[in-house]
Amino acid sequence: MTAADGTRPKRRPASRPAAPAAPSGPPQTVLVQIRALLPSLAPAERRVAEAALADPANVAAQTISELAAECRTSETTVVRFCRTLGLKGYPDLRIGLASAASVEESSAGWSAVGADIGPRDSLADIVAKLGFADARAVEDTVGQLDLHALKRAVDAVSSADGTDVYGVGASGLVALDLQQKLHRIGRRVNAWVDPHIALTSAALLRSGDVAIGVSHTGDTAATVDVLAEAKRNGATTIAITNFPRSAITDQADHVLTTAVRETTFRSGAMASRIAALTVVDCLFVGVAQRHRTRTLKALERTYAAVQNHRLQG
Repeated sequence: MTAADGTRPKRRPASRPAAPAAPSGPPQTVLVQIRALLPSLAPAERRVAEAALADPANVAAQTISELAAECRTSETTVVRFCRTLGLKGYPDLRIGLASAASVEESSAGWSAVGADIGPRDSLADIVAKLGFADARAVEDTVGQLDLHALKRAVDAVSSADGTDVYGVGASGLVALDLQQKLHRIGRRVNAWVDPHIALTSAALLRSGDVAIGVSHTGDTAATVDVLAEAKRNGATTIAITNFPRSAITDQADHVLTTAVRETTFRSGAMASRIAALTVVDCLFVGVAQRHRTRTLKALERTYAAVQNHRLQG
């Protein structure tokens, strides 16, 4: 929310991120963690992060002194960066980067398909690169998804009197998708993509309601403010974002993260939306399974309602 003097409250100091809880998919690599924390790092730590992302195999082969010199910083900063990732020290970072480099290199056609879209790429190259990026967005997201946080979010939505979902732009499409899914199984839910209407709805929430904010960057002011309003009125709040240290997580009781590497023409719109939709599907199916009998009856009734409006072959 915005203070009376027009300033935004200072963000609370970010704590060291907790390790993901027993993901059911492929294990997350240290590169996924680094990408997620990159925007929140101090300049010196960010240089270390960018070096690791640019060439993980090279950094894995360096001593801490060599890496510190290359990044124009101190060994102490490198160690602090390791601890920010939840690692004990530099040896763990080297092991993690070596493992991540191996995973990246073993991916089919990584050197070519995993690259950014260039001006000389053919249409076939573009299709291959987009398919690869989207598949990796889903794989990396599932691999790092915190199952404990997901369970708490499922619990909250399953028992909610009503649920609001907020998002603007591409995130608004994700909000509408979740609204449609939950509504079809008989949940009382609304999706709001207009910030002013969203605020008026959030102002009427209370304890027992759930508010879900979707923002890839986590710093979309409108979505952050609406989630803060919902929280202030007693609603349980959930954030879906790519960055666990972003502003929206300060307003969330439960945080569900995606893991996306955006490329040219795709920033904040394509792979990020697919990853967020993956999280939405996990949340929805968790709620649907919790009320299996009710869900199946609702799906049967809604399917029958539209069946007569289909063209018959």
